[in-house]
Amino acid sequence: MLCKLAWGNVRRAGRDYLVYLLTLTLGVTVFYAFNTMSMQVDIAGIDEEGLAQVMGSVLGYLTYFLAGVMAFLMVYANNFIMKRRKKEFGLYQVLGMGRGRVATIMALETVIVSVVAFVAGIALGVGLSQLMTFFTASLFKTQIANFHFFFSVHAFNLTLACMLVMFVLTLLLNLRAVRRTKLIELMGAERRNESIKTRNPWIAIAIFVVGVVLVGVAYYRLLRDGFPLTATDSKLQEAMNQFGITTAMVTVGTFALFWGLSGMFIKLLQSLRGVYWRGLNMFTVRQLAAKVNTVCFSMGVIAMILFLAITSVTCGMSIANVMNENLERYTPADMSQTYIYYTPETLDYYKEYVNPSEADRMVLADATVDLYAAWHGERKSADNNDETGKKVNIADVAGEHVQIDSYLSYPLGGSGPSVVAGEMCKAMGEKLPKALEGSNADAMGLFVTPASQYNKLRQMMGEEPVSIGRDQYLLTCDMGGELGELYTKYMTGGHTLTLGGHELKPATDKSDEDTAAIANSAMGSNPGTVVVADELLSQLNLQPYSSSLLVNYKQGMDTTEADESIKYTLLDNLLVDGKEPGSWGVFITRSEMYTQAAQMNGMISYLAIYIGFVLVVACAAILSIQQLSNVADGSRSYRVLAQIGCDDRQIRHSVMAQQAVFFLFPLAVGLAHSFVALKVIIELVSIFGSMSIGGTVGLTCAIFLAAYGGYFLVTYLMSAGMVQAAIATRYSE
Repeated sequence: MLCKLAWGNVRRAGRDYLVYLLTLTLGVTVFYAFNTMSMQVDIAGIDEEGLAQVMGSVLGYLTYFLAGVMAFLMVYANNFIMKRRKKEFGLYQVLGMGRGRVATIMALETVIVSVVAFVAGIALGVGLSQLMTFFTASLFKTQIANFHFFFSVHAFNLTLACMLVMFVLTLLLNLRAVRRTKLIELMGAERRNESIKTRNPWIAIAIFVVGVVLVGVAYYRLLRDGFPLTATDSKLQEAMNQFGITTAMVTVGTFALFWGLSGMFIKLLQSLRGVYWRGLNMFTVRQLAAKVNTVCFSMGVIAMILFLAITSVTCGMSIANVMNENLERYTPADMSQTYIYYTPETLDYYKEYVNPSEADRMVLADATVDLYAAWHGERKSADNNDETGKKVNIADVAGEHVQIDSYLSYPLGGSGPSVVAGEMCKAMGEKLPKALEGSNADAMGLFVTPASQYNKLRQMMGEEPVSIGRDQYLLTCDMGGELGELYTKYMTGGHTLTLGGHELKPATDKSDEDTAAIANSAMGSNPGTVVVADELLSQLNLQPYSSSLLVNYKQGMDTTEADESIKYTLLDNLLVDGKEPGSWGVFITRSEMYTQAAQMNGMISYLAIYIGFVLVVACAAILSIQQLSNVADGSRSYRVLAQIGCDDRQIRHSVMAQQAVFFLFPLAVGLAHSFVALKVIIELVSIFGSMSIGGTVGLTCAIFLAAYGGYFLVTYLMSAGMVQAAIATRYSE
């Protein structure tokens, strides 16, 4: 009997359960699909060691986040249903049904809806996970060789466990609500929910203005100061404190803005007599003013969450796109090996902060070494531990090769660079790029390299050599963006450089970016290098900083075979009088670089979309439930409007206008916050290259608007049905 009654209630109250069912179904779908990541990686042919484990670990932590979001939405939606049906449950008790039986009916209804949502969510999740396999392959730039249908038992069990926990939580809350609520409260729930309070409009306007001012000042501070990522150690704490103040200002300002919004609306529209008195505008404005009072906090929270979602997705995917676009420029050779020399600063650091005894085996480098000739050692196994005993000869695989020696712009034993970006900006009367402000960029300055090595690198990359005289210089930078523009402006302006007492003129009118990479890297290896004539360099006696050996394999040689031949080489320490002048740095092949970049970019994009979608759905669901609750609370008002002769279409338009305001205002504020933050982020990463976010913003907005707009449409359709039902009972009282 109770089961039949519960089933009938679910069918009859389908509109009430629709948002709850939709939210729960979407949650189950996303939860299952994203927890099949390890299987997607396998089928997509992403065989990089440890990637599936890393992704699984990261998604494991995000699983707890998604479970928390789902639990909150489930409880939130359930509270709406309880609020809608309090009168019905009170009627059951009036007719003699005990609270235990009422609670049982509630439990059975929750079971029915949860089972339907779970089955539908799993079905959609299974389908979505198959599609996401192709999406995953696209993100990680791999080909699916053998696609097959798959079902993850692990993801299923995890989703089921999460659902059971949330079901028990919801059931306990419902039972607690029925047990503690008096019968008179259940029967009078509808009338209590209709209570409307409005604030003093002048106070609301003042608070609104305060909110706008706080947000505006926060925008100004953020655009001026940026993010405290490039600050030096001495200024980092101060920068973090200032950033904390800015964050607090934009947060408080956002909530104040929404708090004062109701009064602002009613005062503004009341002054526009022609608009305020037209149709049902007066009723709509009063409803908006009253409702904003009760949901201003949640609207502020939603605006901030939308801001985080949009910013994280757009920023993550944009950075990934920048890396992909510049990858060819960042990888000039089939393989590269770097050697880092010890400088006076390095020795002082080891003696003071690391281990004085360790510094005893180190010696200040006074000359560079020939890395090609020094490349010898034992081959190691792939686990990087056991020696195979096989001698490695780089000449077996190397074709064209070049060594790029980089020097600091001060003599041996000295300190303080003579060529720095800050001084170049002063000479031009321009500001230092924001990405370099407050950083250690000027502490090291630009590097210096000989023209012969630079031209050999150009020839290896298929470019013509550049003539650089003894009294000339050329600036190179492989990062592009603001740094590349800075160096080009400096050379175009004919500005001179002073190096070791020698005044140098620009050899060309443009900085080299395309053939400036001195090693394979993910984000660029050359932040700024001065290329000078070999004759001049030999006279300057500069402090060596690093050497990079760049090698292209022999013509016709299999790349994989060549990589494996030298990949696991245990290189001997280079000794000068029994001491080390430096240490071996990064070894990376072009194929590894492309693989790592594709995987890193894929991971960033994947997680950004995952988090962003979950947050947007959560925001939309909260707004949807709030608006449906508001419509339910105002059912008596809509009946009154119908009784006095208002057209049904006018009433529905009033409902749509109200809901559009509540959906659009948080979105508009979230977008405004995002655009300001993205502007700062673009300036920050511009040091690595020009960052184009147009396509990413478009894709992000399309995804978000699809989810956001879908919830808005469902909310309005449900609201229209509730209004129609309320109007249909206009003569029942």
